Amino acid sequence: MSRIGTTFARLQAEGQKAFVAYIMAGDPDMETSLAVMRGLPGAGVDVIELGMPFTDPMADGPTIQYAGQRALAGGQTLERTLEMVRRFREGDTDTPIVLMGYYNPIYSRGVDRFLADAGAAGIDGLIVVDLPPEEDVELCLPARAVGIDFIRLATPTTDDRRLPAVVRNTSGFVYYVSITGITGAAAASAADVAPDVARIKAASGLPVVVGFGISTPQGATEIASVADGCVVGSAIVKLIAEGRPVPQVLEAVAALADGVHAAGARAPAG
Repeated sequence: MSRIGTTFARLQAEGQKAFVAYIMAGDPDMETSLAVMRGLPGAGVDVIELGMPFTDPMADGPTIQYAGQRALAGGQTLERTLEMVRRFREGDTDTPIVLMGYYNPIYSRGVDRFLADAGAAGIDGLIVVDLPPEEDVELCLPARAVGIDFIRLATPTTDDRRLPAVVRNTSGFVYYVSITGITGAAAASAADVAPDVARIKAASGLPVVVGFGISTPQGATEIASVADGCVVGSAIVKLIAEGRPVPQVLEAVAALADGVHAAGARAPAG
């Protein structure tokens, strides 16, 4: 079982929900983002989602777009992102790491080389938002063949006809995008999310983690109470953009983690 599978199995056995925290690799510089990354598990983060900076991030709102621009301006590359992961793994061999981004940098590096390097660095999963299920042969299937989970996004517009294709080759967990639009654009509603989470769990047999539109501990508790966990990204990236010291960023992350884990006392998802 992968680190992702092991983590979700443990949380389920403990009656807990997963907190997935997103940061952009290299924002505002590699050393600062690595310091934040190293502190995330101690702040209660169960899975780290590490953004790969890209020049045209179509799914991201301004907060994460600017984070990518800052990282690229500071010289962050895919190789330096993998180097961050290698350095993180020197002190943490347990916390799952999911790379999130777009296909172009991976394609430019070469899929076989990328997967070999990612696996060696300690990457556990991939979220590549611009590769639909019809392109699974490009990256999804090769990734799964070498033991790297390929995590697919489902959205409010993923209807029952489309859902089987979306979840067919997905592994690790399904990332449910709670709102129609870009990251950081609106607040998610537990009442709106719950029916789709149940529908996706039934179709996939996988944990369903909800992202987009979650920015407060209270919101994290509400969403995690109807899912297997939640993702917070823009709210954390904003703190980094404001130049907050790393301990302040991690303090805010810990409050969000407490919100997610508080949902474990509520009825389990599905």
